[in-house]
Amino acid sequence: MTFQLEVWSKTEDVVQTLLQLHRASCLEKLGDQTAMIAANLQSRLARSSFDKNCFQNVAERPHMECAVEMVLPLVSNPGHVCITDENLYFQPLNGYPEHVIQIKLNRVRRIYKRRHGLRPLGLEVFCTENDFCSDIYLKFYNTADRDEIYYYIATFLENHMTEHTAESYMLQWQRGHLSNYQYLLHLNNLADRSCNDLSQYPVFPWVIADYTSSQLDLTNAATFRDLSKPVGALNRERLDRLLARYKGMPEPRFMYGSHYSSPGYVLFYLVRVAPEHMLCLQNGRYDHADRMFNSIGETWKNCLEGATDFKELIPEFYGNDCSFLENKLNLDLGRRQNGSLVGDVVPPPWASDASDFLQKHRTALESQYVSEHLHEWIDLVFGFKQRGSEAVAAHNVFHPLTYEGGIDCDSIEDPDERIAMLTQILEFGQTPTQLFSSPHPQRITPRFQNITRSSSNTSPVISQSEDSSFEDLTEESRKLAWANMVRRHLVGGCNNKYNYTTSPHSTLKMFSKELKEFQRSMSFSNMALSSCLMLADGKTVACSSWDNNVYFYSIPYGRRQDTLMGHDDAVSKMCWFDERLYTASWDSTVKVWQCASDGSSSHKRSQFQLLAELEHDSGVNTIGLNPAGTLLVSGCKDGAVTIWDTSSYNTLQQVHCHTATIHHTAFSPDSRHVLSVGADSCMKVIDVQTGMVISSVKAEEEQRCFCWDGNSVLCGGHNTVTKRIPAHSGAVTAMWMNDLCSTVITGGEDRQMIFWKLQS
Repeated sequence: MTFQLEVWSKTEDVVQTLLQLHRASCLEKLGDQTAMIAANLQSRLARSSFDKNCFQNVAERPHMECAVEMVLPLVSNPGHVCITDENLYFQPLNGYPEHVIQIKLNRVRRIYKRRHGLRPLGLEVFCTENDFCSDIYLKFYNTADRDEIYYYIATFLENHMTEHTAESYMLQWQRGHLSNYQYLLHLNNLADRSCNDLSQYPVFPWVIADYTSSQLDLTNAATFRDLSKPVGALNRERLDRLLARYKGMPEPRFMYGSHYSSPGYVLFYLVRVAPEHMLCLQNGRYDHADRMFNSIGETWKNCLEGATDFKELIPEFYGNDCSFLENKLNLDLGRRQNGSLVGDVVPPPWASDASDFLQKHRTALESQYVSEHLHEWIDLVFGFKQRGSEAVAAHNVFHPLTYEGGIDCDSIEDPDERIAMLTQILEFGQTPTQLFSSPHPQRITPRFQNITRSSSNTSPVISQSEDSSFEDLTEESRKLAWANMVRRHLVGGCNNKYNYTTSPHSTLKMFSKELKEFQRSMSFSNMALSSCLMLADGKTVACSSWDNNVYFYSIPYGRRQDTLMGHDDAVSKMCWFDERLYTASWDSTVKVWQCASDGSSSHKRSQFQLLAELEHDSGVNTIGLNPAGTLLVSGCKDGAVTIWDTSSYNTLQQVHCHTATIHHTAFSPDSRHVLSVGADSCMKVIDVQTGMVISSVKAEEEQRCFCWDGNSVLCGGHNTVTKRIPAHSGAVTAMWMNDLCSTVITGGEDRQMIFWKLQS
């Protein structure tokens, strides 16, 4: 018996491969059978129609009806759907599970367009907030019919539902309003994963790598699986073999021949609670006893070492119902080669039973380690590492048929071949809809640390006798560290409730002044953001980007509201005054946009009208408005400062006062002077009326930014200490001062933001 076990262990991967080949060989026959059945159904559907005697109310007005299929695990039930001004009806041809299914439109909470077989044909309707179980899942025969019913139902939902987007869920998760489990369920739902569709069943990650210890240590990083890698890349030796095969493979190449989620894998886990589905999939038989789900530790081991096993988990592993791990139905699942009957799933040593395993497994999912690394797994499954060059670099490339757009089944003319291809897609698993095209931000909890500055050169001591005019704004002299704030992309602002800043990774970050803690993060393009500002409504933040666009972010809704594509090169700086948006760009223009406000807080692209385009001789790096909004100053890459009249858009003064790029310009509070700093390390003061340079100072270091009250200037540059104020350990790249000149926020290349206030 020991010898048999050893032989089985060595040949298991071969058997798995042969099994997949056998299944593939059956697909052509299955396609022929399915084609015959489909033709029969189409004929019956064409000859029949919805029975309007089933209406609940004789006064109901039908809107439309069409042939559809109700999607259930492993089967689709054909029939007719009819929608009226009161109800959605589905009438199956075979009268199962009911003669007619009725859903009142005023009870519908949410509807989702779905992919089915990688095609946009599905529609799922929810009458509760439970993302795990919908009321009906319909598959249409063409997208136009699906969309018409979708938008018709949507007209009934305006006052009954809130908008759910990946970005809004991401914001709630980042702020701790959603658990890791809830967030993953939401992402699966948005990515077309449904419990009604076993080919797109919700997918959850393995998070624990230790299934041998007697105690589970959630404080040890070695306990956890590396969430930055797909299952197939966790074992380096196996990965090397897969990569060698991949390099010698003709196009289209793939690293993994099987998927991390497929009907077979889902039923592998659920066979004890859904034996009828397994028997359906396996032609009336259970799988070989030694290939069944016998032990959690053995399953993990095979996922690490098996030649064709790269499966992830399903949400049941983190739920409260342990019945899928127990053979409560006393099913005859076979006898293993060691003579033991297949019964309950064997938990790891650190769990006393199935219930204890689920409780500890759920705790592990919500642990600090997983919370800090879950975004890496999301990048692989739902995000920017799902496909393309990033997927190749992450060793995350699956068979082309698992991706949306991998093949167009509708373009295959032969119906038998088309159905066989669709069957293969449904059989081998599908990659989720891609939800994020840029790196997913990490779940961030407020990370404050007291400033304890030593007398070293990099961390100078701030002495009260040295300069007592500034002190930290926070009570205990604290600072907030954000990892992505570097160079001159650190540009921020403030309103009554939030401080906000941008980062070089296209991320807007917001910090609560009341709570003194990080609040939210939002990613826009794949390129860095250059500046941001709060619009007059106090509810919308505009962010300019190096990708030539301006993005509008809604604070109440926590999502991107719209995009203004206004320039041919990077948008470097923005200003806002009296419903007018000024955008500067390296395309050598400043554009003036009028917001046609309708009283709402929405700033849609269509509401912005281009009023003027101010031409320059070189790229515009910075702009600023005087307090009254009547004058605009621009600073260019060629060192020129230009002053404009904002009523006529005429040039009032143009002064070539710097020999290099101008970093920052600003009017004095009385609008009589303009101060500018540039890459030539010079600081210039220009008289607005005459255009004369009335003051010029050559600094020891290049200055990047400043605040001034018309007399005194607070500058930020490369020097660690400017004047007598210790600030950052690198260049100070951005500064903000309130109207009373009493509060200052500085940011620097050391990735820190420090908050200061002026003492009376």
